[in-house]
This record gives sequence, C-alpha cells and structure tokens, in this order.
Amino acid sequence: MSGIGRRGVGGLAEGIGFCFRGFGWVARHPRWWLFGLLPALVATVLYAVALVWLGTHATDLAARVTPFADGWGWRDAFRTLVGIMIFVMGLGLAVLTFTAVTLAIGEPFYEKLSEKVEEDLGGIPAGDETPFWRSFLRSLRDSVVTLLYVLMFAIPLFALGFVPVIGQTVVPVVGALVSGFFLAAELTALALERRALRRRQRFALLRSNMALTLGFGVPFFLAFMVPLLSVVVMPAAVAGAAMLVRGRLAPPATQPA
Repeated sequence: MSGIGRRGVGGLAEGIGFCFRGFGWVARHPRWWLFGLLPALVATVLYAVALVWLGTHATDLAARVTPFADGWGWRDAFRTLVGIMIFVMGLGLAVLTFTAVTLAIGEPFYEKLSEKVEEDLGGIPAGDETPFWRSFLRSLRDSVVTLLYVLMFAIPLFALGFVPVIGQTVVPVVGALVSGFFLAAELTALALERRALRRRQRFALLRSNMALTLGFGVPFFLAFMVPLLSVVVMPAAVAGAAMLVRGRLAPPATQPA
C-alpha cells in the first residue's frame, strides 16, 4: 500500500474532507438519508444473525482448526485466544463485505441516491447504457473478485496477529489501511461504473490516488466497525463517494457538459 508520496498528508486530509461532505449532503437531504437506510437495515439484520452465530460457536471452530493442541496443558486458553481471533476476523470480513452486500441489496436505492448527488452538483454524466440486470450481475461478480483480493490480505494478517507485539500494533494498522482501500473501491464503484470504468480501471485510478483513497475509505471502515453505526453512515458514504469521484477521480471527459 505504498504510493502516498510527498502530497500524502494533503491527500489524506482531502479524502477525509469528502467523508464530511457526504455527511453534509445527507444532512441537507434527510428524505434521501431515510431512503438510503432501508437496504442497510436489511443487511444489518442478516449480519447480526451471522455474527451472533459466529460468536457462540467461535470456540468450537477454534477446536476444529487446532487439533494439534489436544494434548497441550494450556489448550483451553489457547483455543479461547484463537476463538477471539476467529471472531475478530469474521467481524473484519463483515465490515468489508457489508458494503458490497448492502449495495447489492439496495442497488436501485443507492443508484438513485448517487445520481441525486450528481444532479445537485451539475448533472448526471453520460455513461454506461448496460441494462440493469447485466449491470447487477457485473457488480456482483466484481464484489466477489474484490472479496477474494481482501482474503489474500486478510489470511496472512490473521496469521501475523498471533505474533507478539507486531500482531497488536502493526497488523491492526495495516489491516485498517487494506480494508479502507477496498471499502473505498466498493463505495466509488457506482459513480465510476456510471462513467463506464470497469474494475481494473477503477482499481488503477484508486491506486494512483492512494492517499486520497485511504483518507476516504479508512474513516468509513472504522465507523462501520461500530455496531449499528454502519446503518446510519451508509447513505453518507454513498453520497461522499459520488462527490469524491466527481470532484477528484473522474476523468474530465466523462463529466456532463
């Protein structure tokens, strides 16, 4: 996750600024904020059930993945620690996939919300004319691919979490940066797809603006870690992402005349 460079601090601050601009927009449009809450509420109920199940079965799962510890005298303490790590990893994956699942559930809702933000900023750009069903399937496929990328980072970070000192200091920070990047990728997908940019193009654009991307994605990742706050924040995240794309990421040629 290198590439922040000399203007990193300014890019981070600008990304954070778009977070606040998203909150400002929904504060001025409370009806659209309520409109954007519905898919997030549905997704939250689904995730709450899954996390409760994971929390009540974490120790059993830990026992299944650590058969080598059967003869250890401190087996129970070790498996309790592994169970906690499993739950924390599950919580992190829930935060990362929450956006993708919520966007999938609420595709028509958030598409309209994102379009409304762009209308307020000067008009919706001419973009992709792909039928809804095909666009939905493409978005679903892209979300699955993004999840696979996340797992490529999450599994090694999970293992490093057991390393003393590093696992309690460096790993959480790196995990937040990685998670923030991919969360920003999910949130900006609506506005960038509207400009006919495919997944590889979107990722390249975000990587070339790494500080800006992290400044936007990491604060929302941390907010999504707080139970129920993700429901309230989701409409602001979508609005802020539309502003970020339009204000800083979108190629000038894709903006409306």
